Amino acid sequence: MKLSLEQIRDFQVPAGSLGLWWLGQAGFIIKSPSGVVAALDAYLSDSCGPLAKGIGFDFSRLYSPPMEAGELAGVDVYMLSHSHQDHLDPDTIATYRACGGRGPYVAPHYAAAKLAALGVEENEIIRTWPGNCVCFKDFEIRTTFAVPFGDDDLTHVGYVVCVSGVSIYFTGDTAYHEAVGISASAHKPDIMVAVINGAFRNLTAADAARLAHQIQPRTVIPCHHDLFVDGRVDPQSLRLNLFVYGMAERFKSLEVGKGYVF
Repeated sequence: MKLSLEQIRDFQVPAGSLGLWWLGQAGFIIKSPSGVVAALDAYLSDSCGPLAKGIGFDFSRLYSPPMEAGELAGVDVYMLSHSHQDHLDPDTIATYRACGGRGPYVAPHYAAAKLAALGVEENEIIRTWPGNCVCFKDFEIRTTFAVPFGDDDLTHVGYVVCVSGVSIYFTGDTAYHEAVGISASAHKPDIMVAVINGAFRNLTAADAARLAHQIQPRTVIPCHHDLFVDGRVDPQSLRLNLFVYGMAERFKSLEVGKGYVF
């Protein structure tokens, strides 16, 4: 059975906690105790498959989306870390909009420009940048610095989402740099969700462990390693690299579509 927004709305998040669902790749749903629901980088189509074949890669999905893109129309805020298609997916956005979704979108500059090109009205977009903060009731979104790997999008960001005293850091697609850790560390995140697909100059598992050592979250979660034929990485490689820093017990691997409370 697929995940639905009704299931997410019915999921009880206790005070002092946050709810988290992994959608695969770098997509997530986050829920606060007051019921605010946010989507981040949801990729719920197979649009990258045909696109990548033209450049010699196989980015076809290894499993079906855990929820229908139309379900996103009921979320309170739609966050985007950058404009790449497996994060800002035109097909997912089109279905979301066809079902009545109108943001608000929180997006850095290049992603905001891509949204506009897809027909999104400017008043639906909240532009963000490292150091900026956006609030929705008990839901605080702090934008952090990230290092892009190509000049097709130079405004990648990460996010620290703070909900009822718990904070979760999403690295977004980024290369390793000490400044990435400095930016995130300022918010003292309890949880770190790290991409570990180093083949495209993103963090490797070793880079993610090094960043975690710099930031010192209580829990470290891998993502962006599971969905594409050309892009799979064993998530246990992050645990092994965390072991080097005496942090292996902080590793946690999530199941796609399952609700978690932190």
